[in-house]
Amino acid sequence: MGSHFRNDILIQKICTQLKQMRERKALTQEDVYNDTGIHISRIETARVNITVSTLSSLCDYYQMKLSDFFKEVNL
Repeated sequence: MGSHFRNDILIQKICTQLKQMRERKALTQEDVYNDTGIHISRIETARVNITVSTLSSLCDYYQMKLSDFFKEVNL
């Protein structure tokens, strides 16, 4: 199968948007973890390539449609 493809520019945009969404709701990373079970520190710093399933779960948590999330990311 080979190595995984990683688009660092896209990942950074997604991570920045997720961090901004969390900060707008005045939540800490610990709050998000306690509520969702998702460790977002490595996601927000772009150390991991987030899965679509995890992104969808975070969008649900932040009460945003996945399609609207990508509109805000400005791809």
